[in-house]
Amino acid sequence: MRMVEGDRSFSGLSLREVTREAGVVPTAFYRHYATMEELGLDLVAESFETLRRMIRSVRSEGLPTDRIITSSVELLVKHVHAHRRHFGFIARERYGGYASLREAIRREIRLFAAELSTDLARFPLLDRWATEDLQMLASLMVNAMVSIAEDILDAPQRPDAEADIIRRAEKQLVFMTLGIPAWRSQPPR
Repeated sequence: MRMVEGDRSFSGLSLREVTREAGVVPTAFYRHYATMEELGLDLVAESFETLRRMIRSVRSEGLPTDRIITSSVELLVKHVHAHRRHFGFIARERYGGYASLREAIRREIRLFAAELSTDLARFPLLDRWATEDLQMLASLMVNAMVSIAEDILDAPQRPDAEADIIRRAEKQLVFMTLGIPAWRSQPPR
């Protein structure tokens, strides 16, 4: 289903607007969804599937350790541009609209962090960290990347504005990684 473009929250859209945009009559909508909220949950799942494909591609590329941050940010920016509607939908619904959509987005972000923590455990030094600490680091990184995606969406359409976001994003992620060698992870009690 194609999402309606704009800055409006999903909960502010009418069934008529959605069916008109999709090119179907309202009765056809009810063959697939009982409520607009159900459609919204399906859109959350579809949007995060797009993100999962992106993350899988990063994992399969086997990036050199010294290029992981730069390559990850480049890939995210490219992906935000290619899937602007999905990212815009997630950004708008993350803090507004239906509570069930907000919770679904939070659940998906937690899942991303859990998947990233599994990947991080393969790196030297991090392979000795407690699961809780790995999950905390992954959560910080995922939330930073979500914020970066939102910044890209809101940025003026100028190369210098995007370049500044990319520079700050890479710097934030480097800051997060600087503490890794100094952290003494303890197993949970």
